[in-house]
Amino acid sequence: MAQYFEVHPENPQPRLLKQAAALLAGGGVLAVPTDSSYALVCRLDDKGAVDRIRRLRQIDDKHHLTLICSDLSELSSYAHVDNRQYRLLKLATPGPYTFILDATKEVPRRVSHPQRKTIGLRVPTRKSLLMLLQLHGAPLLATTLIAPGEEDALNDPQDIREQFERQIDAIVDDGACPRESTTVLDLTPMATGGDPVVLRQGSGPLTALGL
Repeated sequence: MAQYFEVHPENPQPRLLKQAAALLAGGGVLAVPTDSSYALVCRLDDKGAVDRIRRLRQIDDKHHLTLICSDLSELSSYAHVDNRQYRLLKLATPGPYTFILDATKEVPRRVSHPQRKTIGLRVPTRKSLLMLLQLHGAPLLATTLIAPGEEDALNDPQDIREQFERQIDAIVDDGACPRESTTVLDLTPMATGGDPVVLRQGSGPLTALGL
């Protein structure tokens, strides 16, 4: 049975999020709010938890998982970023964008794209998620929480509780999330002088990035 942590959206309670962070450290899979929808998250280096997430979502190893980072200082450990890419990242973070970048060797092969060796990265603005990241002390591996057979992401923690409370370890509830997905940009062409490629137009405005 999943533990349920109801936290304040503007002033999340550290006591509750410390308990959530402890579950992550012990190999847990959690549902957490993001800038777009709720997501399933776990430790990057926990193979068992990653496999559980893939089974819950019914996705294979070709589905991009995303690293959620607390700020840009963490990105260089997990992705190759040149000056052009970094300037664009700085414009867009924190915010509702997901970036596809070439993964470093710090990213386990099982969580990067098997052919391209890329990884998705994002830096959120959601206060409870940022506090959880800080308490955890490292980025979290994530995927949008979409029930098998459905197309729309879940954004209501009570719906998540009804559907998943016996399959995950905890739910962090700070209220409903927006339903609009993040904007996804592939920045890998920039490494060879090309331009970023818009893979999905979502809630992150392209004009803010000069695109």
